[in-house]
Amino acid sequence: MTVVAGAAVAVGAGLGLAGPAFAEDPVPFGSSPVVDTVGALGDRVAEVEQAIDEAADRSGRQLFVAYVSTFTNPEAAAEWADDTAIANNMGDEDYLLAVAVDGRAYSISAADGASLSAEEIDRISREVVEPELRDGDWAGAAIAAAEAIGGDSGGGWGWGFIWFLVIAGVIVAVIAIVLARRRKRGGTGHGAAPQVPVEELRRQAGGALVAVDDAIRTSEEELGFAVASYGEEATAPFREALATAKAKVAEAFTLQQRLDDAEPDSDEQRREWYSAIIRLAGEADAVLDEQAAQFDELRDLERRAPEELERLRQSAQQAAARVAPAVQRLDALRAQYAGSALASVADNPAQAESRLAFAREAVDRAQAAIAAGESGDAAVAIRAGEEAVDQADVLTGAIERLAADLAAADRAVAAGAADLEQDAAAAHGRQAPGLDELAEATAAEAAAVREALGAPGRDPLALQARVEQANARIDGALGAAREAEEQAARAAAQLDRSLLSARSQVQAAEDYLVARRGAIGAEARTRLAEAGRLLALAEQVRAADAAAALRDAQRAEQLASEAMRLAQQDVGGFGGFGGGSTGGWGAPSGGGGGGGDLFGAVLGGILINSVLGGGGGGGFGGGGGGFGGGRSGGFGGGFGGGRSPGSFGGGGTRGRRGSGGRF
Repeated sequence: MTVVAGAAVAVGAGLGLAGPAFAEDPVPFGSSPVVDTVGALGDRVAEVEQAIDEAADRSGRQLFVAYVSTFTNPEAAAEWADDTAIANNMGDEDYLLAVAVDGRAYSISAADGASLSAEEIDRISREVVEPELRDGDWAGAAIAAAEAIGGDSGGGWGWGFIWFLVIAGVIVAVIAIVLARRRKRGGTGHGAAPQVPVEELRRQAGGALVAVDDAIRTSEEELGFAVASYGEEATAPFREALATAKAKVAEAFTLQQRLDDAEPDSDEQRREWYSAIIRLAGEADAVLDEQAAQFDELRDLERRAPEELERLRQSAQQAAARVAPAVQRLDALRAQYAGSALASVADNPAQAESRLAFAREAVDRAQAAIAAGESGDAAVAIRAGEEAVDQADVLTGAIERLAADLAAADRAVAAGAADLEQDAAAAHGRQAPGLDELAEATAAEAAAVREALGAPGRDPLALQARVEQANARIDGALGAAREAEEQAARAAAQLDRSLLSARSQVQAAEDYLVARRGAIGAEARTRLAEAGRLLALAEQVRAADAAAALRDAQRAEQLASEAMRLAQQDVGGFGGFGGGSTGGWGAPSGGGGGGGDLFGAVLGGILINSVLGGGGGGGFGGGGGGFGGGRSGGFGGGFGGGRSPGSFGGGGTRGRRGSGGRF
């Protein structure tokens, strides 16, 4: 029997009935191929272990099974199974059946190099395992999986396995008939699958959104490298695939925002919308995955490794030269602006240095791999280095973009203060209750804003928010007295300032997220996506309806600010490696490669499998080009343990493959 080495502590199988539902992160395996934290297998653990051992002896294929309550970190079944397999260094002929008993979800995870094809794994999943799970026969599902996976030891199905499927099909048909008769006589019975809890759907939708958003962002980066090398025409199919996937994810984020807003939603609506989010994320993933093989052929990093390595080395040197000017620019900005105005870029130089240190290690690793004739490992290291250099440029460039935005905001605030002074003057003398008092308050606010604007340590975006609030109060009081033409002109002028502020805040949040996406969850991403949607809508309708555009722009500002707050909160609580603290399972202290630099690579989403498997890159083969993250392998050695760099593609191309679903 294959035993996974290096697991932290064996999780003992419980006895008796499963306990109450609780969320569980990916689990470590010990000396047994079975982990059962909920006692689902009862007294049949030994029977399951025996079936697994016999199948492994017969075929050389080792099955591991994990029964937990629900999947978390990540919530999606396939990702949870893949992360568990990677964390436990599972190899080409190691298969994992992961089952969330209360979550009613499962997945079979297999390495890309597995002898069973994706089609065979899918058939085992749908025709062998899922019927047993539906009937609540937890041990039966594991035993059936072991027997099916351990069928013929060759790459094909073989007559024995075909007969097994036929017999299994007959048994399933008989069970279905019996259950149908029972239902006719006495209702659904205990074997009927309960409806998935709404809370479980919420967790799955959140995990699916984060995963597909990361896949799109990584794919976009990888596509940029390809466009630079091969041009627009050669990359057109991949740009079309990315645009289609983005449209689906935008729709999913809009649904999530609807679920998050203040309007109450019924359980039926929540169930429908969460299910739609999961479906849309899956469709976006599939669109990207369909192009993965063709993208690999286009980039062909293995064959082109020497020249691509030289290009990476040069781009890393150029990016490093941009760090010192960025530090100087940031120091100058600190003399002018408040810390709150610079919070989104405060640690950007340090983060850029971390990414570049990781890139230099990737260059060294790629050089060694080329010298050893290991072109697949070289391709993996080159791709990781490319992403690290790209993020370093994003981080340093964000400082200059913010500087320009703050200067423009200074000008917009000055113009806004002038408008407030005009409004205050116009309000004086009008015959309306309380208008004189409001005019005086508005004039005082305009003076305070002007004073703050001329002082060091200011925050122009915060001052802009004060101007907008004061404007809203005085405009509301004067609106009825103004002509429609005058109101439209004022709305247009205010719109320009609000659009500038919204663009600045959306861009700042986007820059922050893209370089720290390994830590940022669904809520911040949802707010940012909605802010971007409203900003685009405001730009679109500004000529036809300035008032509506102003409302959208101001709402986009609010959402972008909230997205930044949530993203910073996520990063502040990020342990870096599977959400844990240092020193534990998957901590930065393991795996070598320079703890801080490896941490930065995971924080930036460059290494996408955020649990540390320790030791070598088990579970991954070498090779591959780049249109599918992670399938090309880990770095081996101490360069990242079981992690692997992302690339163009959806979740189906990120390291392992498999099948599963709900039951």
